[in-house]
Amino acid sequence: MKTVWVIGGPGCGKGTQCDKIIAKYGLVHLSSGDLLREEVASGSSRGSTLQELMSKGLFVPTDVVLTLIKERMEKAKADGTTTGFLIDGYPRELDQGIQFEKNVCPADLILFFDVSSETMKKRLLGRAASSGRADDNEETIVKRIEIFNLKNGEIVNHYNDKVVRINAEGNIDDIFAEVSKALDSLLK
Repeated sequence: MKTVWVIGGPGCGKGTQCDKIIAKYGLVHLSSGDLLREEVASGSSRGSTLQELMSKGLFVPTDVVLTLIKERMEKAKADGTTTGFLIDGYPRELDQGIQFEKNVCPADLILFFDVSSETMKKRLLGRAASSGRADDNEETIVKRIEIFNLKNGEIVNHYNDKVVRINAEGNIDDIFAEVSKALDSLLK
């Protein structure tokens, strides 16, 4: 059972590529944000606690996120329906990656969708025109990109031997061809 982390800055195309990866390889797609929203929607006591944190704009502790991811992975393994896992947008910083490998499982491969800060900004401003997302404004976008570049560099340096850098500046199909090369070598 293989575990693939997908990392990249805001607007790098992670979501689009994850959809293509799932369709081709059948990996179980796990996004920490989706798992948190599902837990809140479940009405559980843990979900209520998470809702309180998130509504105040506070970060959810890493151990809680990892517990949700691990529970979902164990459920998928028990169902016997997967060959592996696609962990989308996680870790966001090195400590989270270290904790993931210690408490959940080692990452087999890390796909890093590499785009310039200028491209990320342009894509996010384009999305902002139609998304209505509160975090899609120029000032916030620039700050998100700065934070990403700082934190992501630490992850890439630490896990250098597991990282496949994908040039995500081109068109969707060319990018996916590079992704497929990396995944074919891991999964076949």
